[in-house]
Amino acid sequence: MHPSFDKAVLALAISLSLAVPSLLPLTANAAEPQATAAGAEQSVTTPGGRATFLLPAGWTTRVQGNAVIIMPPEADGSRTAIVDTPAATADEAVAEAWKVLGLTPKLLVATDAAPRDGWEQRRFYDYDIPANAKRVVNSAAYRKDKHWTVIAMDVDQAIAEKRGSQFAKINQRFQPAGYTRETFAGRAAHKLDAARLQQVSDFIEQMRKDFEVPGVAIGIVQDGKVVLSRGYGMRDLGKPDPVDGDTRFMIASNTKALTTLMLAKLVDAGKLDWNARARDVYPAFKLGDTATSDQVLVKHLICACTGVPRQDYEWLFEGEKQTPQSVMATLGTMQPTSGFGELFQYSNPMAAAAGFIGGQVAHPGMELGAGYDKAMQSLVFDPLGMRNTTFDYDRAQTGNYAAPHGYDIAHKVQVMDMGLNDTIKASRPAGAAWSTVNDLLRYVQMEIDHGVLPGGQRYIGEAALLQRREPQIATGVDRHYAMALGVDNSDGVTVIDHGGDMGGFHSNMMWWPAQKVGAVILTNADEGVYMRGPFKRRLMELMFDGNPQAQAAAAATVKANREGFDAFVKLLQWPADATALDALAPRYRNAALGELAVTRKDGRAWFDVGAFSSEVATMPQPDGSLAFMTIDPVAIGFLFVRADSDGARRLVVRDGQHEYVFDEVK
Repeated sequence: MHPSFDKAVLALAISLSLAVPSLLPLTANAAEPQATAAGAEQSVTTPGGRATFLLPAGWTTRVQGNAVIIMPPEADGSRTAIVDTPAATADEAVAEAWKVLGLTPKLLVATDAAPRDGWEQRRFYDYDIPANAKRVVNSAAYRKDKHWTVIAMDVDQAIAEKRGSQFAKINQRFQPAGYTRETFAGRAAHKLDAARLQQVSDFIEQMRKDFEVPGVAIGIVQDGKVVLSRGYGMRDLGKPDPVDGDTRFMIASNTKALTTLMLAKLVDAGKLDWNARARDVYPAFKLGDTATSDQVLVKHLICACTGVPRQDYEWLFEGEKQTPQSVMATLGTMQPTSGFGELFQYSNPMAAAAGFIGGQVAHPGMELGAGYDKAMQSLVFDPLGMRNTTFDYDRAQTGNYAAPHGYDIAHKVQVMDMGLNDTIKASRPAGAAWSTVNDLLRYVQMEIDHGVLPGGQRYIGEAALLQRREPQIATGVDRHYAMALGVDNSDGVTVIDHGGDMGGFHSNMMWWPAQKVGAVILTNADEGVYMRGPFKRRLMELMFDGNPQAQAAAAATVKANREGFDAFVKLLQWPADATALDALAPRYRNAALGELAVTRKDGRAWFDVGAFSSEVATMPQPDGSLAFMTIDPVAIGFLFVRADSDGARRLVVRDGQHEYVFDEVK
């Protein structure tokens, strides 16, 4: 949930994708410009006939020679060109695409990805774009035979985040014309025998080493039995203590699924209704204005379907001062940026509200955090036998637990301070639980068994449990977000999962209900985020005799990540420019985020926002402006742009759809 996570989420959404099925074919005369009016979602063939993709509902297109230009509903100049070309190289093909848009962005780095989806070669391009431009500018070249098709995008930053699932939709079904996707529909799952499990273990250990993740734990269940539960590597860099199935990790947003399970227990007991208005259940609930608050049902709190965007800085900055009460109050200042049921937009404060309201239903009048904690312990952790799962950070970080890790500016793995991770405590239903592989396998097995415990005792009614899996908002082609659960049918079989991301902790839990298979992966370094997808894919390859893709994808990502990191570091001045540091004020303040203190020592400077602090490097921008980048592992990637004017010193920080101005405190 720090900036590198947001970038990773956006990049994955745009390049890997989420979407909805194609409807009507669209044809156009490539010889002359031609525009389409906004309408229903459509399947589009590129003017040269080389590729097909999905055009989201409400978007428009314009054909221009060998290119089709697609535009979102907002009239803000956001454009994406998709160009067919017989260019000799990927670089030449991309240059041709930028000519269509009339742009010449400054290249930062180009990296290669593994072949996939019918493409024999894929190359991705990132650019050095001024922060003040507030644009997402990137491109990708795809080759089939001797022809290239390029996607080049120049999109407003807020639109890119808000419509991330739709950009992903375009890419999820971006493929060579005539290509038939692999499907596992109708295939029986193999038993994960010793030989297949050894392949899983070997793959995990290879990825762990390649991605430089100190410790990983995985677990797999099949047909009601734990067939694998083990650790790889170490809990804490430089110490000998090994990871195992009982090692505690922060599970971050996997907490959300456990929170909705607690709500389902209340529904099953007749104490709560998914379709009740949140304000009727908890009169103090507020989201934005009164009209918006009145629309929110209990199920909307955890569906990512209300149009409330990510707005995490309010609880990350000065997070040590936050309480469940202040989190709920701050939610009242937030407003959706898209309509209910229109777009997938992920909100941690909304999920936190769901848990706290559930706690009040279970324990009326109790302090919000205490009520939630008690409800989770009595309704979820205790009955499922999750004895090592807790919100008590002191208890969690005693004995067999993993420390978080991340890269420093020299690309060396370091133990990460817990300051940023501590900020989620006040929003804990959204992501503060610590757990283990063995505990989470108990939860996953219960899900597979539709609410029945291993001894045959029914833990929860099937209807209340399965209502959590009902699609609430589309995230892709045959992919949906339900109640804090992702439901993916895009490969011809159903897999339900959720991931979790906090500083130095990245995880995933997943299950294939029809095949009675489930799995968990927990990691203790930021690069662990890149292990989750290949792990899931490798399991499906082994279960369904899938085309081997996972290993090549992981290897290509390792190489691309290093090349991208090296290119990024070249943009920084470190040690920071002394003159720029001297010009900083001692203290700044923003009404929503609180104070930022600048501390100095030996010609270096740190930005301290209370919950965490980091040394900063200077980062000259292509437009002549100057930014300061936090570079310590705990907070690498926060970008503060200097915005001094008329003798007043200011810093500006932005997330996808919000801008915060810090004014000097005099």
